[in-house]
Amino acid sequence: MTQAASATVRKQIVVAARVEEAFFVFTQRLGDFKPPEHNLLAAPIAETVFEPRVGGHIYDRGTDGSECHWARVLVYDPPHRVVFSWDIGPTWQLETDPDNASEVEVRFVEEDAGRTRVQLEHRHIDRHGPGWEAVADGIGNDRGWPLYLARYAALFDEGR
Repeated sequence: MTQAASATVRKQIVVAARVEEAFFVFTQRLGDFKPPEHNLLAAPIAETVFEPRVGGHIYDRGTDGSECHWARVLVYDPPHRVVFSWDIGPTWQLETDPDNASEVEVRFVEEDAGRTRVQLEHRHIDRHGPGWEAVADGIGNDRGWPLYLARYAALFDEGR
């Protein structure tokens, strides 16, 4: 089984930030690094909202006021860990059955003063059912989590 066909995708990056800042930027500035073309709405995205609590949602709000709730916050443990569902299926449409959603866990580990390792694990991708491999391929390739993490890391270089 190749990495792309695995039911788990793991990525990590080290950012030039204290663990508290790294956590805050990931959860509260997600819209600043989420590629605008990653959009399930009919309208352009005006903002991406991360509700900072267990039971909260991650959603995009369009310029027309429409909303697309594409994740549920399952664990919120600042500044060390966040887990959220991935409610987007193999056809890149919303998945309404929580049993058919995968999970994303992001851990924030202090490397040394001013540097944090961000470890992302997108797991249980096979829960999406037939065609789950397309989800694994999409999130694991250069236009998926590696793109998100590179754009995330670049936020820490601004103004330094």
